[in-house]
Amino acid sequence: MYTHPLLWLIDEIIDLYKIVLIIYIVATWLINFNVINTSNQFVYSAMAFLYRLCEPSLRLVKKYIPNFGNIDISPIIVFILLTFFQKILFYYFGPGSL
Repeated sequence: MYTHPLLWLIDEIIDLYKIVLIIYIVATWLINFNVINTSNQFVYSAMAFLYRLCEPSLRLVKKYIPNFGNIDISPIIVFILLTFFQKILFYYFGPGSL
C-alpha cells in the first residue's frame, strides 16, 4: 500500500499522536469526574507527560476558535486536522499519484 517509507513513517506518527490525544482526553474526563486521582504519583507523571505532548497543538487551535463556555472542541478540531493532513499526504504522495 505504501510506496515510500517516509510516507509510512509520517502516517504512523500521525496515527500514534491521534491515539495519544484520545488517551489524554479520556484521562482528563476521568480526572474531572474524580474517577482517577492525580495525587497518585504514576497518574500525575502520566498526565504531565500527556499534557506536554498534547497541549501545544490544543493551545494553537484554542487561539483561533471562539470560547464556548465549558465545552472545549479543540481536541475534535485537532483530530480532524490530523486526519485531513493524512488524506492530503496520500492524495499527493500516495500510490498512483506520482
